[in-house]
Amino acid sequence: MERMQQVVGRARAAFNSGRCRSLEFRMQQLKALERMVQEKEKEILAAIKADLHKSASNAYSHEILGVLGELALAMDKLPSWAAPQAVKKNLLTMRDEAYICPEPLGVVLIIGAWNYPFVLVMQPLIGAIAAGNAVVVKPSEISENTARLVADLLPQYLDRELYPVVTGGVPETTELLKQRFDHILYTGNSAVGKIVMAAAAKHLTPVTLELGGKSPCYIDKDCDLAVACRRITWGKYMNCGQTCIAPDYILCDPSIQGEVVERIKATLQEFYGEDVKSSPDYERIINKRHFKRIVGLLEGQKVAHGGEADEASCFIAPTILTDVSPESKVMEEEIFGPVLPILTVKSVDEAIEFINRREKPLALYVFSNNKKLIKRVISETSSGGVTGNDVIMHFFLSTLPFGGVGNSGMGAYHGKHSFETFSHRRACLIKDLKMEGTNSLRYPPGSQKKVDWAKFFLLKRFNKGRVGLVVLALLGIVAAVVIKMVYC
Repeated sequence: MERMQQVVGRARAAFNSGRCRSLEFRMQQLKALERMVQEKEKEILAAIKADLHKSASNAYSHEILGVLGELALAMDKLPSWAAPQAVKKNLLTMRDEAYICPEPLGVVLIIGAWNYPFVLVMQPLIGAIAAGNAVVVKPSEISENTARLVADLLPQYLDRELYPVVTGGVPETTELLKQRFDHILYTGNSAVGKIVMAAAAKHLTPVTLELGGKSPCYIDKDCDLAVACRRITWGKYMNCGQTCIAPDYILCDPSIQGEVVERIKATLQEFYGEDVKSSPDYERIINKRHFKRIVGLLEGQKVAHGGEADEASCFIAPTILTDVSPESKVMEEEIFGPVLPILTVKSVDEAIEFINRREKPLALYVFSNNKKLIKRVISETSSGGVTGNDVIMHFFLSTLPFGGVGNSGMGAYHGKHSFETFSHRRACLIKDLKMEGTNSLRYPPGSQKKVDWAKFFLLKRFNKGRVGLVVLALLGIVAAVVIKMVYC
């Protein structure tokens, strides 16, 4: 308890000193973070391999590439993101200065996840630093090698007081959550998300919760199945299925279920070869507890492909389940592993109804040659994000916010959205002390004439062209003179 108080206290004192408010300081820290990723690339890749059995090429493309891209964007755009934003004015404020000023929130807490242990800590950290905050970083203890490395590296490159790293498990996180923060971003499951939100509520701390859920994937009959199944296979089995926005299950017409299975099987062989276990591109389940949980989901199911498992190495083969019942155990929780259930529906209407009966997912996928059908599914369902005719790719577009809705989370980040998440948009209006006569409208005593003038000032609309602006300016001057003559 005392240790956590000291860590957060030092971070708050450092923030209150004002040194992280200048854009120059923020840029220095972002450049230092970029240097860390570049100089310690081998160590980062080695830690990820130790945690998830991930090859260097996969670890780089899944984790490091996204961090470097986010850093480049933040450093390029920070001056424009942090600049005051002028807003439109009305007749009463046309002579005033009105703008929105982004300002840092203060001390924020970022709690990372174990499935992508580097990028899911670093990307929100970049946004929080860019916004001018102090940040307490809590990597997941489950990915222990990456957590240890992050705790070792960050103090070597970043300001130690402003950006401390806290390691440990549930007891440490519980104590950390008792401290007061100005924002908390948590990535993980819904059960822990509720605990984080409850702890934050005691201090009225806002939260961003990146949770999960069962992300559906609907395949229309009017579709290039070869392409669809190739893309689904990539997104489902990358990182051994341990991706929060992986397609959790497939919905398709009974007439194409068999072909979907065969095409996924063929793609699996193309991607991982005859012996998946020996493929350098196929990862492992993070630990034995999750291994047993996933294997338990296979009980009583019809396995169309895969199903092999080795507890000693936490290996579960890419698995396809067919004729799955909506009430089965595998459909009750997010799978978070290399198991792909296929459920049959007779129409897009039935698919939409099925999706809407369940909690809102973090992602939703639709494959069809018919763009109108895709947009219909989008308009008649709700999810954190959507990709049509592909999976996961919306995550990689920094101009799109990444986040959940309902049970899959709240708030969003990535790119400018990260900067906005960790900023307060401060409303600023600066007036002068002249033309006091115009203020007679709001001073007692009240009258119908004052109400009529107020309606004119506040409700009148003009076209946006130059002529409209000139007329607006002239009317403002005339009205001010009239009001001064009548009421003063």
